Amino acid sequence: MQVVRTLILSLLALPLLMLAQSEEGIPVTDQLVLAKCAACHPVDEHGNMQRISWERATPEGWEEALKRMIRANRVTLTPPEARAIVKYLSASHGLAPEESKRVMYYVERRIQDETNMANEKLLDSCAKCHALGRVLSWRRSTADWLEFAEAHLARYQLKLDGENIDFLGKTAPLHSPEWSAWSARAHPPELTGRWLVTAHVPGRGFFYGDMDVQPGDNDGEFLTRVSLASVRDGSTIVRTGHNVVYAGYEWRGRSKGGAPSSQAPDDLASEARETMWISPDGQHAEGRWFWGQYQEFGFDVQMRKATPDPTLLLVDVAALKIGSKDTRIRLLGDRFPINLKLRDLSFGSGVAVRRIVSSTASEIVAEVDVAIDASLGKRDVAVRSSVLPGALAIYDRLDYLKVTPESSMAAFGGEGYPRGFQQFEAIGFQRGADGRSHTADDLELGPLDATWSIEVFYEVDGSKRDLVGTVSPTGFFTPAADSPNTNYDIWVIATAKNERNKNGAPLVGKGYVVVTVPTYTFNGRKYVRDLDRWIEDGSATR
Repeated sequence: MQVVRTLILSLLALPLLMLAQSEEGIPVTDQLVLAKCAACHPVDEHGNMQRISWERATPEGWEEALKRMIRANRVTLTPPEARAIVKYLSASHGLAPEESKRVMYYVERRIQDETNMANEKLLDSCAKCHALGRVLSWRRSTADWLEFAEAHLARYQLKLDGENIDFLGKTAPLHSPEWSAWSARAHPPELTGRWLVTAHVPGRGFFYGDMDVQPGDNDGEFLTRVSLASVRDGSTIVRTGHNVVYAGYEWRGRSKGGAPSSQAPDDLASEARETMWISPDGQHAEGRWFWGQYQEFGFDVQMRKATPDPTLLLVDVAALKIGSKDTRIRLLGDRFPINLKLRDLSFGSGVAVRRIVSSTASEIVAEVDVAIDASLGKRDVAVRSSVLPGALAIYDRLDYLKVTPESSMAAFGGEGYPRGFQQFEAIGFQRGADGRSHTADDLELGPLDATWSIEVFYEVDGSKRDLVGTVSPTGFFTPAADSPNTNYDIWVIATAKNERNKNGAPLVGKGYVVVTVPTYTFNGRKYVRDLDRWIEDGSATR
């Protein structure tokens, strides 16, 4: 039966295979890769290695492939050798920045709706076992996608038909305009020096500051020190890290603060994995620094190279209501000029600067008025030539509240298994220009003060609630310490303290949560765990 299935799949994809055989491979030139891989992946007269020359992937993709070779084929490598191979393959057989950006959510461990990324057949096949982002982190020739499909059929009894292979061959091809352009222009950017950083931590608000980046011991490695201040309360965070940059733009590593100030799972001094995407010009970076049993905690980070010019990073007010007067707003940034004039600040049409209350090199406090007839929508904010696009929303009323994340997962604890937590926020929205709520043009107005509660699905009385967990006054959900060995579906409910809808009722929003048993994992051999550390920051034990 297995032979018949494989034959059927091959016949369905035969036209694709015939077409794909003409695809040119990417020669392998690295001597270490040739020495370690050629026994299983022979090299042809053009320098192409079987399979490898017809594949491209992210650093995580190549790391997983390498670990599979170690486990299945007993390839012997030292950690430095493994890291060198991943470095080479990520650069010469990697993704172009434009390709990688599409799947960064996967390596950043973000919740992502993938329904619009592929056809229903592929979602039904691939997304049953893992995120589609894992599949689209690879680029292959059509022939290699066929071989990949045959391996899944043999190993997992999972069939990818000709339509799926055709889709993958077109959506994630070996050769693409982006890869051709990037291969021609790729060069290691100059990353050392001072970077300006902004970060958002759910439940904690925004932070801003700078990062010093210095060379590490090896090419492509960097040591970092970041200092961040909270916009909300002025408290500071200092973190140091060790990072590797693959292919000139794939930032991977780890950082941590000083000794954690508490045993709280969301302590901002916790060791975090850093995954960031660096722009092709080397001047901007964005990504996530995350930690937790299920990577549920993290900083959402934006960085830009510091310049001698004034740079506006943040404003502390997300939205202003029409007709409001004398509203104080803080502009936070770097190298603001002294002796600012009113005309040096701009908040867009309908917003007038009454006076500048104070001004330093990193903070400007101004008072503004919003005209009663100001048009609704997003406004750019500027300090002279430094512009922050869409930084301020002008609205007439708050129409609804949304709990974020809208859907998520938490996990009970168990002996030897930490719990998986979840931080929620209540975000206010104003209906957009179409006059309808929950549509694409709605205006996000920022976090709201709210009271929090939970509701268990199908709950007859309150007894189940004690088994599930609790939500704090700040929207932090803590599941029960002991697993009841079952799943619970719950609502986490936010009720605005000060905001009401057009009918005078408090605004209410809900977030859907599945509270489930821990993920019982087997860590495997220490050597394989070391490879994980090498891909992140090179700190595996020698």
